[in-house]
Amino acid sequence: EQEDQECSETHMSVLWYAGQLAITYYDTEDCSVYFMPDIPDNEDLKLLHKVIGEVNPQCIVTSAKQDQNIAEFLTNLTATAGDKDIGKPEIVLFPNIDFGLEVSKQRILSRQFPFIPSHMTATEKILYLSSIIPFESPLMIRALGGLLKFLDRRRVGVELEESTIAVPILAFKKFVLSDIVNMDQDTYCVLQIFKSDIHPSVYKLSSGLKEGFSLYGILNRCRCKWGAKLLRLWLTRPTRNLTELNKRLDVIHFFLLAQNHETVLTLQGCLKNIKNVPLILKRMTLSHTKVSDWQALYKTVYSAVCLRDTCRSLPNTIELFQTISRVFTDDLHYIASLISKVVDFEGSISENRFTVRPNVDPTIDEKKRKLMGLSDFLTEVARKELETLDNHIPSCCVIYIPLIGFLLSIPRLPTMVDKSDFEIEGLDFMFLSEDKLHYRSARTKELDSLLGDLHCEIRDQETLIMHQLQTKILEKSEVLNSVIEYTAHLDVLLALAVMARENGYCRPHFTHHHGFHIKDGRHPLMELCAKTFVANPVNSGEATRRIKIITGPNSSGKSVYLKQVGLIVFMSLIGSYVPAAEAEIGVIDGIYTRIHSRESVSVGLSTFMIDLNQVAKAVNNATERSLVLIDEFGKGTNTLDGLSLLAAVLRYWISQGTQCPQVFVSTNFHSLMQLELLPDTPLLEYLTMETHQDGDELIFFYQIKQGMSTVSHAANIGMPAKIIERGVEVSELIRNGKAIKRIDHPSKGDRMEKCKSVVEKFLHLDLDDPQVDLEEFMRKEVLPSAASVL
Repeated sequence: EQEDQECSETHMSVLWYAGQLAITYYDTEDCSVYFMPDIPDNEDLKLLHKVIGEVNPQCIVTSAKQDQNIAEFLTNLTATAGDKDIGKPEIVLFPNIDFGLEVSKQRILSRQFPFIPSHMTATEKILYLSSIIPFESPLMIRALGGLLKFLDRRRVGVELEESTIAVPILAFKKFVLSDIVNMDQDTYCVLQIFKSDIHPSVYKLSSGLKEGFSLYGILNRCRCKWGAKLLRLWLTRPTRNLTELNKRLDVIHFFLLAQNHETVLTLQGCLKNIKNVPLILKRMTLSHTKVSDWQALYKTVYSAVCLRDTCRSLPNTIELFQTISRVFTDDLHYIASLISKVVDFEGSISENRFTVRPNVDPTIDEKKRKLMGLSDFLTEVARKELETLDNHIPSCCVIYIPLIGFLLSIPRLPTMVDKSDFEIEGLDFMFLSEDKLHYRSARTKELDSLLGDLHCEIRDQETLIMHQLQTKILEKSEVLNSVIEYTAHLDVLLALAVMARENGYCRPHFTHHHGFHIKDGRHPLMELCAKTFVANPVNSGEATRRIKIITGPNSSGKSVYLKQVGLIVFMSLIGSYVPAAEAEIGVIDGIYTRIHSRESVSVGLSTFMIDLNQVAKAVNNATERSLVLIDEFGKGTNTLDGLSLLAAVLRYWISQGTQCPQVFVSTNFHSLMQLELLPDTPLLEYLTMETHQDGDELIFFYQIKQGMSTVSHAANIGMPAKIIERGVEVSELIRNGKAIKRIDHPSKGDRMEKCKSVVEKFLHLDLDDPQVDLEEFMRKEVLPSAASVL
């Protein structure tokens, strides 16, 4: 066994593009390929580092055409990995063409996998693989294509075999980090965690999107950009690390205390001034800093100092406050004092460039004084110049032009027509502009040598001071990065606290048991839309009531109840308070849903096939710690087939006993209960949505209770009464096993009467009468009657 462990190897393929990370790896121990669908990761690539630390690959394959961030990350990884536990992986670079999307898809679909039955057609193989591999994650597909290319080139594990033998791949498995809860894009979509809408502004129609009515939209009360970005990151990475979740909840609990309301307002006021520091630092390194950047950095630093001082007055028992008090060092004071002493904000705004305050550099101060007194001095010089000029020149002035120097300006006289007329003895003609002639004289040349190009010299020296200031600040950039990181945490938790206070959320309590108990749970989005919202409990045990089958009329609230359960559990997994009176949440490692079908022409699958894939993911991946939500599965195909599939899936989970996931199923297949297709077991619980029939009106109470419904009340819809009556009649005939009579076909008696009428008309005809037109009689009487009878 020890030798087998030593021989096992892991080879990983990694791609990072536009903030999205995709990872696949091959484990020689079980000959399986593990994949992680596209997931957001910041430029620091902390998630990638965590995955590498958990998987410990011997080789990392990536594209030769990669972003600089991941290139530097891999370089540092190989340089420092030898000192750590993760070992030193080999970095292999393949041409970017080997990671092409279409090439990778073809590589996957054309490969022969042992677990796919050989009798399958090409189409069936594609459908089979689409239920295992998420083809909707393009970056992951590209990474998988690159991994397959690497395995075939290195011939991992089959080095000594014949070239016709391929590297064995026995399974595809989804890889989830140990602390991150498994959720796919379908789940995010149906629970409405994110929702992008077209921007209402006509100026942003082409590229602008705004967040629609979603969980992220209502929770995002963040005051700075980095808080909103971190909140989105938390929503994409729900965690089951109870220590981290309780830390977040402790901070929210502190902010919700009435005596801390003023503190909350102070912190929110400071957070509004936290600006885009990483962009400012980037501009500093490129020397592209703007005046607004200096203002933004100055506000950010002073607000960070205010946050630190406020946190130092708060209890040290909360780790976030303690960390901010420690990490926000006196370097912030140093940066703020440097900026305030050096940068002249008023002058910088008026001149739209970086200017230095007085008393910073004596040389600059002296040159600025000369520049300020230059106007009176030049007037005196012009008066002396005029005395030496010809009497017919009425006036002159001495002007200063940056980069050119001092010039004598004389108005153009009517006698000055040609360029030869511009020549004046003792003066050097320079140019004509706006009917004024500009010359160099002995005095202006002397001024150039004495005073020089004052504007340019002042700018050059101020630019030099700006570079020195940027260098000093960049040396202290570590504390600025810490400011962004921890103010984002503080901003998110303040936003969650505000939302919890306004909507009466409660703190969830976590247990190590399986199951959860929620008292008076509410849908966080629906309660904001409805005038009144009926709260409902959720009780799912560890050994009993793990599978709940919910029935009830259409529009009675079954789907809302399912989504409500999923959202409450999800909100607890990001460290937020939840919309309920009480909530006790057990261990959760994944949330799987089959509620809505996300149809797309590009997928090439029918609606029912998409539904099957969603259920297949739940069946293949859900554990006893997972939550599964299924709404109306089986309705997209033949009723008998849909009912059979639903019963088979439920019986499969029932057969697992207490190892089955927490399952919530809503259905209108009442035959599931009437035909007793499911065994009698304490794992099952039947629930229904309470209603009351008041004459022809169906009243919804939207209250969950134990029991089951036997009718769907589908006829209670806004259609003509005649259609509804016929629908009810046909439904009753089918339910009682009787023949359905057509209403558009005449009865036997009506047909006999029509036949008698035609015969009588024929008998009354006088065939001997030459005026009788027999053809007309046949066309008008016999044929129409025959058509209606037949």
